Amino acid sequence: MEKEEILKKLLEILAEDLAFYSPMIKEVSVDLIKEGFTQYPIFVAHQHEVKLGEPILMREDYAREFSIHASTLEELIEKKLVLPEREGDFKLNFKNPKEFMCILLLTPGDARFVYVPFKQKKKEN
Repeated sequence: MEKEEILKKLLEILAEDLAFYSPMIKEVSVDLIKEGFTQYPIFVAHQHEVKLGEPILMREDYAREFSIHASTLEELIEKKLVLPEREGDFKLNFKNPKEFMCILLLTPGDARFVYVPFKQKKKEN
C-alpha cells in the first residue's frame, strides 16, 4: 500500500474511534478550559507508546484501534512540537474547542493535526 492509502485507511479507523470517544473527549476538553489549564486542548491519537500528554482513553479498555492522550498547545510548544514562532499562526487556525476536537495524529514517521467536529446529540421528538 502507498503512504497515502495507508493514511486514508488510518483516518477512516480514527474517525470511527473518535465517533465513539467524542462525548468523553468533549468532557475533558471542557474541563481543561474551565479549570484554566489551556484555551487550546489537543488530543493525541496514537497506536503505539507515546510520552506526550496524559492518557485518558486507552484502546485496550474500549476495544478500539487508537488510544487518546490529553495535551495542550502549551505542552506542544514546550516540547518543540509546535515552534514558538508558529504559536500565533496555530492559534489563528485553531477551531472552536466547543465544536471541534483538535487531534494530533501520531503514526510512525508522521504527525498531523486534524479537526473533527464533536458528535452531535440526536434531537429527540
